[in-house]
Amino acid sequence: MKMYDELAAWWPLISAPADYAEEADSFLRMIAPDPNTRPTMLELGSGGGNLASHLKAHFALTLSDVSPGMLAVSRALNPELPHLQGDMRTLRLDRRFDVVLIHDAVAYCATIQDLRAAIDTAVAHCRPGGLIVVAPDCVRETFAPATDHGGEDAPDGRAARYLEWWTDPDPADSQVRVVYVIALREADGTHRVIEDIHTEGLFSDAEWLEVFAAAGAPARFECDAWGRHVFIGRAGGDD
Repeated sequence: MKMYDELAAWWPLISAPADYAEEADSFLRMIAPDPNTRPTMLELGSGGGNLASHLKAHFALTLSDVSPGMLAVSRALNPELPHLQGDMRTLRLDRRFDVVLIHDAVAYCATIQDLRAAIDTAVAHCRPGGLIVVAPDCVRETFAPATDHGGEDAPDGRAARYLEWWTDPDPADSQVRVVYVIALREADGTHRVIEDIHTEGLFSDAEWLEVFAAAGAPARFECDAWGRHVFIGRAGGDD
């Protein structure tokens, strides 16, 4: 995926850190950390660190992502946090955390086997009784074809704009297609346009809950302010 590889350095202009403040507040309400403590948190698929930049005041965060380019962006934004390169399906650290969070990067688990592997990773890194919080963009019950757009300008004259287009070419399978058309302006005023096509997983609420239960973290889901289903499991016991 070009967005997280050759275009990673453009990420702050494609998706600005300030845009994640409301989502961070939503996660804080769901997790409800004790204000007198500083729980540990592992974020799998942390990307450019935008969400972490708002959560790090409340948690002792460790960030992990498969993309070296996105980790470099996150290190610039969150230099005080530890960053580890790894695939959420296979990562294994010799450590457990109070909370394991997977934001929308879980969408790139495009098969049920990938999803099971990612949730197994989350449970393997969560202390008994800790929380696993996973926030896919959509589930089968909420998916609808859609478009979105955005982008930012930089003080040095660079700018980015994107069009995002969600479709489901085959409703019988467990995948959707997201097409990005990204227009970039360099500081010297030259422009280029890139097409980037992503394949993402789409699973039902029942499939999500089954995967959590099989991993040993019975879960429920809450609807956030944007109507998304956020799955919350508790490691090693009932939620």
